[in-house]
Amino acid sequence: MAFDTFEWMPKSENPLFHHPVAVAEIWGLLTLHLADSSILPFNYLSYAAQLQEHRQQLSSNLECGISLYPIDMAFEDVVGAAHETETKASTLGQRQALSDFSELSTRLLNDQMLLSARGFVDADDLNGRLWFKHLIYGPPGDSNSDLSLFPGIPDAQS
Repeated sequence: MAFDTFEWMPKSENPLFHHPVAVAEIWGLLTLHLADSSILPFNYLSYAAQLQEHRQQLSSNLECGISLYPIDMAFEDVVGAAHETETKASTLGQRQALSDFSELSTRLLNDQMLLSARGFVDADDLNGRLWFKHLIYGPPGDSNSDLSLFPGIPDAQS
């Protein structure tokens, strides 16, 4: 959708502009859901499980002999933090239902979740790809790479 123009859209598969409308509706609903939630509805356990699956894919695409020990240790930390975050969110949610909660505790948890999400973003670009900053999801610098995750790893191999 980044290169769609008003002239191109009616000629393409989307002459009635249904796709942009649907995307706008989804983003609007997501925004309302986030704005109305006192505790951000992030599921870090799901994210941690997804990272573990990505690690398996990474392992199958790398040359033999490359150690993934540092990534494994980091993912163990992510899983532990995800369990801790889910416990805190559940406890705060229960206390909130009883009107016995601290707004400061809620703010602290939300801030921690936002900062942890930012931990996967590199302030600089990914090796010359100015638009891409996420350390897990991003295109590899080498178009011949089979790996569509962990974009810095194929860059390091070349």
